[in-house]
Amino acid sequence: MNFEKIAFAFFIVLALTLNFGFFLGDIDDPAHHNVFELFAALVVSLIATILKFGDRSHTGAILLATSLVADLQLITAAVVWGATVYAMDIGLTSSVMSSIVSLSGGALLANILSVVILVMEELRFRN
Repeated sequence: MNFEKIAFAFFIVLALTLNFGFFLGDIDDPAHHNVFELFAALVVSLIATILKFGDRSHTGAILLATSLVADLQLITAAVVWGATVYAMDIGLTSSVMSSIVSLSGGALLANILSVVILVMEELRFRN
């Protein structure tokens, strides 16, 4: 077994599952979306992105692109959360929460695509 590939796949799948956990629930209800789960999803997504920098293949470039998209979406969601709660003192209204969850939904799609590409690449090498 290759430990590098195990760690790589682990962080990609963990980023997907954490993002899914944050995304799940009523889109406009802040009680269904924990800030620490968003933070964990962002941190793990950033780790997964860093791990993707070593792959110089075409598939690696696509995986890196999907990861960068997920990072951008999650960073934007975190900035919106922080800005509305702490900088603008608006609070987590249903409109703000919908925007945050929608941004994490975009990251979720990028993470799903990343996992699908990873599985397809692995199946290609197995046959």
